[in-house]
Amino acid sequence: MRILGIDPGLRITGFGVIEKNGGQLTYVCSGSVKTSEGDLPSRLKEILENVRDVIEQYQPDHVAIEQVFVNINPKSTLLLGQARGAAICAAVVNNLKVAEYTALQIKQAVVGKGHASKDQVQQMIVRLLNLPAHPSSDAADALACAVCHAHGGLGLGKISTAGFRMKRGRLV
Repeated sequence: MRILGIDPGLRITGFGVIEKNGGQLTYVCSGSVKTSEGDLPSRLKEILENVRDVIEQYQPDHVAIEQVFVNINPKSTLLLGQARGAAICAAVVNNLKVAEYTALQIKQAVVGKGHASKDQVQQMIVRLLNLPAHPSSDAADALACAVCHAHGGLGLGKISTAGFRMKRGRLV
């Protein structure tokens, strides 16, 4: 199974592709889409077209994207949401389902703690994917999103609870 992870951003959108074969994760590629300083519609078009090109070239089976967090500046949050929407559109026009993860979920899946630093995420990605060098921060975040999906997103690797009774979120 091939997974495309996306770390959305209006200025820089990171992407990373991994393969999951059983319990083994393999690095395929990573990089970033850097938009020009043009108007908003032009920048969104760049994100859409570049993510679509990555999808066409690497043919992922799944797409995982980081959810927008609300930060202090509402305008920045809205712009980030639009960049994220352009990346999601690139996936859905190619008939791919999109899984969404919070930064907390991604860090928890990759580092083991939800409040890990960017540097810790980068270092774990190097270890988990046996990379010879550190990817850029945006590419590392995108790879981390893909790893999060591979490690348990949307039922991939979740423990089956079929046939068990659940009580207040616990097996009984």
